[in-house]
Amino acid sequence: MSEPIGGKSKGIPLHTKILLGLLVGAILGILANTQLGGEHAVTLFVEKYIANPVGQIFLNLLFMIVIPLVFASISLGVAGLGDLRKVGRVGSKTIGYFLVTTALSATVGLILVRVFEPGAHLPEGMRAELLAAYAGDAASKMQVAATSTFGIQTLINVVTRNPVKSAVDLDLLGIIFFGLMVGAALTMIPKEKAAPMIAWLDALNEIVIKIVEIAMKLAPYGVAGLIFGVTSRFGYALLKPLGSYILVVIAGLLIHVVITISLIIRFAVGMSPLQFFGRIRASIATAFSTSSSSATLPTNLAVAEQNLGVPPHIAGFVLPLGSTMCMNGTSLFEGVTVLFLSQVFGLHLSLGQMIVVMVMVVITAVGAAGVPGGSIPLLIGVLVMFGIPAEGIAIILGVDRILDMSRTTVNIIGDMSATTWIAKTEGVWTVAQVPEIEGLDASTAALDETPVESVG
Repeated sequence: MSEPIGGKSKGIPLHTKILLGLLVGAILGILANTQLGGEHAVTLFVEKYIANPVGQIFLNLLFMIVIPLVFASISLGVAGLGDLRKVGRVGSKTIGYFLVTTALSATVGLILVRVFEPGAHLPEGMRAELLAAYAGDAASKMQVAATSTFGIQTLINVVTRNPVKSAVDLDLLGIIFFGLMVGAALTMIPKEKAAPMIAWLDALNEIVIKIVEIAMKLAPYGVAGLIFGVTSRFGYALLKPLGSYILVVIAGLLIHVVITISLIIRFAVGMSPLQFFGRIRASIATAFSTSSSSATLPTNLAVAEQNLGVPPHIAGFVLPLGSTMCMNGTSLFEGVTVLFLSQVFGLHLSLGQMIVVMVMVVITAVGAAGVPGGSIPLLIGVLVMFGIPAEGIAIILGVDRILDMSRTTVNIIGDMSATTWIAKTEGVWTVAQVPEIEGLDASTAALDETPVESVG
């Protein structure tokens, strides 16, 4: 099994290298801007022949895998449900819970970023110059007319006439629909005929994830090159909104957990939120440390069955599905990032466009690989849909690790809340069946009796 993206290696951890790349590129760019000037010959030479090529190669690697990643993950996700006609009540409720809570999470993020506008604190002249400098490449790829307004034509355009053309145009809605159809069709044909295609899609998905790993290994250099380009041209002012952006994302994640999920646990499940969070502390710790929903799955299964008393057949169905489909934190992060970067570049999104943003971040969050950095390629695709220059991803990529850890934790909390709710509504579990484990329910207790120490 390959090492998770961003995981520790023998040397400096990758996420540390990315942060260092951001700092080095930003510092060198600011020095070039303040000491030489953005139009100085040396600054322009470094930007044109070193920084920009490295940054563009990194971006192109990410662009290259957006379409196969979306198609493979969506198709496999639907096919993995089995015969859609036999999924029945449990499957319908599980998927419905994931989609509703993910949409609620995205809504929280969009509201916060609209209210506080972390990317709007730049001079108008700088925004105009920033957009003029970086909008060219994005303009050639975006499908604004087809995807950025919400109405009947948007719904019509979802059903793509030509999936190959949709792939070329980076039309994510068309590719998502095509993937959904392929996945659904695979569940309706004989298993022996579907098996080769499922195996091919699984191999494609593994290949794409490996390419994501390769791209993220180049991220420190790509981020340094991209951020040098913007800071050498605009100086220190562009980095000021970054702290506000981080606070908005973290605040949104906390609000979703403390209010949305806690209300569900209290009133829909009938359990004390403090007791619930105490019981799943092993899952929370594993998710935060690995930044991977997939890596946390074994811990989740053990915690759900032994700390919460959820029947194995419910936990075994809901949690594996949740590791790929329940992306509460990822959708919030993507929604905030899209609006933040639109504010940085001075692009105003209408209410209809924001609705499309919410729909897209929910769908692409579901399609994101459950590994660190897995949502970044899909996020770039959403940026381009709305004419937001993909180069803007460099502004947030250096601080993505801490946000990745935080949003993965929220994803896992969503998984565990879904498991208890499904078990209760199916009549196979109640709070009274939660096993008594001494000290586990206290907010400061350690999970001494949780049999998951080897996971991590």
